[in-house]
Amino acid sequence: MLNGVLLTPETAGELEVRSTTAAAVLVPLYVRDGELHAVFTERRHDLPRHAGEISFPGGRRDPEDATLTITALREAHEEIGLDPDTVEILGALQPTPTIATGYAIYPFVGLIGADQTWTPSAGEVAAVIELSLSDVAAGYARRRLTRRGVAVRTDTYAVDGHVIWGATARIVADLLDRAAIGSASASHSPASGLARRG
Repeated sequence: MLNGVLLTPETAGELEVRSTTAAAVLVPLYVRDGELHAVFTERRHDLPRHAGEISFPGGRRDPEDATLTITALREAHEEIGLDPDTVEILGALQPTPTIATGYAIYPFVGLIGADQTWTPSAGEVAAVIELSLSDVAAGYARRRLTRRGVAVRTDTYAVDGHVIWGATARIVADLLDRAAIGSASASHSPASGLARRG
């Protein structure tokens, strides 16, 4: 279902986002029982930035990273133990800025096998969370959150006590829209078009 609806990694990498620091995340997807699932991380609650938030594995681009795709794969390996050689990059989503920390986040969608064994980074990741995209879509609502003592009303996705918001919610919204999940236009299984090539 994602065939033809994603940006190419090259096109995404050329899009400019007003921010000071380039970063990349991997959006790991797999198919189980004909349904698309995504892999998220819950960041440790004692981190100085984005503590306790639900996000995709990723981080800022290192000088030795030849491309932002490499950044996303490297960070996913460091954060959750995902072997880059087992990821098929399907394409990219629209890059998005973070408001508070000044990052330009470039999301790359990767197809992985189901039933992975995760090795979370002890210094960064509190938990690895696997959610079906249909459950994520069903959990959408505009909610009032309090961040750093300030109440904000924002788009969120809540599933099993996990609340996705901010830049990750914007990435999720783009993914759900392109995959036509939670939309009246969805007319066939999200697993179609996701078979591994070769």
